[in-house]
Amino acid sequence: MLTSSHDLNDAAHAVSIPHLRARAAALPRLLTTVARVLLGLTFFVCGLNGFLHFLPAPSTAMPAAAVAFGGALFSTGYMIPLIAGTEFVTGALLLANRFVPLALIVLAPVVVNIALFHAFLTPTDVSVAAVVLVLELGLAVAYRRAFAELFVARTRAAAR
Repeated sequence: MLTSSHDLNDAAHAVSIPHLRARAAALPRLLTTVARVLLGLTFFVCGLNGFLHFLPAPSTAMPAAAVAFGGALFSTGYMIPLIAGTEFVTGALLLANRFVPLALIVLAPVVVNIALFHAFLTPTDVSVAAVVLVLELGLAVAYRRAFAELFVARTRAAAR
């Protein structure tokens, strides 16, 4: 039974600390889930757009170097479908929460290219690229244990 204001403060403190700790422990998982879903949606939609062309084209003119780069990718006949397919599949994996470390590894060169394309060829339009880069890096940190074996300087092949 509570007999004084001190008892009331102690009871409130005892209830709130474990509750706050539980919420603080859940925050990284929530942020990881939000980042994974945002990155997954971005690449799923953009990859699907590579095949169905439902998003509107940019209304502003692109710099000549950016147009030349895009034209070179398109003229190969396979790069745009390969990039779109990669984005679609990895976006689906991220959304489904399946093979997330693999999806992040496959997306890494795509994300680097997006960031560098916008940094060097369209520097006025770098905001979306920066968000994608931050999401990719944040998820790489969140899943860092899955990548630990990749950063071993010398290793032996697995015995059969």
